[in-house]
Amino acid sequence: MLEALSFQFVQNAFFAGILVSIVCGIVGSLVVVNRMVFIAGGIAHGAYGGLGLALFLGISPLLGALGFSMALSMIIAFLTYANKERADAIIGAIWAFGMAVGIIFADMSRGYNTDLTSFLFGAILSVSIGDLWLMGTVCILIMLFAAIFYKEFLAISFDMEFAKLRGLNTKIFYTVLLIMTALCIVSCIRAVGLILVVALLSIPPYIAEKFCVKLSQMMFLSALLSVIFTLTGLIFSYMFDLTSGASIILVASLAFFIVKVCVKNRG
Repeated sequence: MLEALSFQFVQNAFFAGILVSIVCGIVGSLVVVNRMVFIAGGIAHGAYGGLGLALFLGISPLLGALGFSMALSMIIAFLTYANKERADAIIGAIWAFGMAVGIIFADMSRGYNTDLTSFLFGAILSVSIGDLWLMGTVCILIMLFAAIFYKEFLAISFDMEFAKLRGLNTKIFYTVLLIMTALCIVSCIRAVGLILVVALLSIPPYIAEKFCVKLSQMMFLSALLSVIFTLTGLIFSYMFDLTSGASIILVASLAFFIVKVCVKNRG
């Protein structure tokens, strides 16, 4: 494996894994605490519509996924903020809409020869310098938002009604959180893909939650666990010639089940 680090694409993959882990640790903690994993899944799968649209228009797939997922996140925020009890039906409809749009635009694309499978399941070894710049930019933005508005995110995460009574514009921060989730998902496309990104957003924060009493601690530990899972999965995928995204999620899932069993036995 040390010999492989001399290759540029392997170095890119490791840097991508670290950046993605930091982003997922921060955003994933907020997603898990707010019980928004299904919403994150809806945005992730709906982003496929942006990939198909980008293919049809002949633009960057990541640019298409970014615009489409951010639009979906704002629509979801508008529809679910005051109607959370029916959020499952709304997310299901948007989920199906995004996937259908993506498939139709891909079918309509002339000379369609691009394999979109890598965007569904990830291909971290194909990360380019341009992808790293995108991931780095998203990582910095999310870290800044989480640091500057930490108290506001903490307030809406644990008692939104009380935060609203104290004068906090909870709708704005709820929307911002969903936009951050969309940015996180797009930055993870190359690493684990749209289908598996929900696991990286939810598994490390779930494990971290068992050992932390503060949201900030949970974010840090979640990011650290994500780095461990991502790099370990990347090493396994290289050693045994396996799909990188699936290997990363498999490592995370095994850790999840181990922690689940240990916590249950301790209880």
